[in-house]
Amino acid sequence: MIDVVVVGSGPNGLSAAIALAQQGLEVVVFEADSVAGGGTRSGPLTLEGYLHDLCSAVHPMGVLSPFWRTLPLAEHGLEWAFPQLSVAHPLDGGRAATLSLSVDETAERLGRDAGAYRRLVSPFVDAGPELLADLMAPLGKIPGHPVTMARFGLAGGLPASLLARAAFSTPEARALLAGLAGHSILPLEAPLSGAVGLIFAVTAHLSAWPVAVGGSQSIARALVALFESLRGRVQLGSPVRSLAELPPSRAVIFDTSPGPMADIAGDALPDSYRRRLRRYRYGPGTFKVDYALDGPIPWAAADCARASTIHVGGTLEEIADAERAPWRGRVAERPYLIVCQQSHFDPSRAPESKHTGYAYCHVPSGCTVDMTDAIEAQIERFAPGFRDRVLARHVWSPADFERHNPNYVGGAITGGAADATQLFTRPVARLDPYSTPNPRLFIASASTPPGGGVHGMCGWHAAQSVLRRLGKR
Repeated sequence: MIDVVVVGSGPNGLSAAIALAQQGLEVVVFEADSVAGGGTRSGPLTLEGYLHDLCSAVHPMGVLSPFWRTLPLAEHGLEWAFPQLSVAHPLDGGRAATLSLSVDETAERLGRDAGAYRRLVSPFVDAGPELLADLMAPLGKIPGHPVTMARFGLAGGLPASLLARAAFSTPEARALLAGLAGHSILPLEAPLSGAVGLIFAVTAHLSAWPVAVGGSQSIARALVALFESLRGRVQLGSPVRSLAELPPSRAVIFDTSPGPMADIAGDALPDSYRRRLRRYRYGPGTFKVDYALDGPIPWAAADCARASTIHVGGTLEEIADAERAPWRGRVAERPYLIVCQQSHFDPSRAPESKHTGYAYCHVPSGCTVDMTDAIEAQIERFAPGFRDRVLARHVWSPADFERHNPNYVGGAITGGAADATQLFTRPVARLDPYSTPNPRLFIASASTPPGGGVHGMCGWHAAQSVLRRLGKR
């Protein structure tokens, strides 16, 4: 009998497998695809010689993950490429707010909001590693630094739109926070959207937001190599449709969304629990365009060329309108975009003097509207001449995302809506959210705390739950 079977080889599944293998357990990972990695995948989507990230691209939480920082991933081939700036946020007229490693440099670029920015973020940057450890711990765990967490909660519990207006007076500072909060995929009027903006600001002052050299696939490749060095096994091309297809084991961990887990587990889980899993809310979907480019994106604001991530959407008010739309079942005429330009910092992504890039926006779940023109109009607004540099493009609709990975239900790529209610009940309300009513079955995906992102912490926490169940410390 195998000790533990893991279904799915995303960052969380591999992290759970590594944490268990480190304790001497026999672990086997089953992956339906021919390549491991889940959302950390790369491939030639456009032209020969251009390498594109299929989903995740820039990895602030990967380089800061409390678990991954303990792993010898560099020894297994993982190399990070760091930009000069983590974020640039262009505005009309050739202006841009920027987010650099230095709090002071970022603040000074915000003019009369310099002091306000320092007061807002400096206490959390000073306690950065400890704060991240508390924020990425299971819900219900007593914080190691309760005063800092309480202070963070007072600010981060606010809607991002309210926090931006209360803290700042300039369009640049307000837009910068709004762009960061847009990663939450929540309306900016929603409680806790401000927390996401603050977290991302803090991470940028702890480490520049890097890309993985050789593509995001390099992250999965390093995790697999480390796991195999611990005598773990990954079985590729092995879709799992029911528990009967798995070998006997003491525990099974699902790195899947709640719906697929309910389907695979079947009668091994109570009907009431499966109904709760199926009520899980995934939130808006994603529409993405990958580009092969004849040169760098011609941003009007020169600082944008120095950043790994560009938040395109204009002012706080414009971004709030754009992020409200998919929750009301419509697409935004001027969508908020997350644009990544990996080849600026990793030349292996494109032929010499050429570039890759991608842009995505949030749309209603399962949306069938082609957002390509709207995306390119937004980029062209802040980078005149962009379309002239497009050699080829590859479009991913919400349905394409779900076909690529069944965990992306309706095109939701971050594990489900993280609003004020579901954030604390992911995937259902339980004291141990990684456990299920069946003592053999566990869940480790981004649908558990601390949620979406490439960091492996959901998997690490699930592994601790398994170890407790098996009587290991």
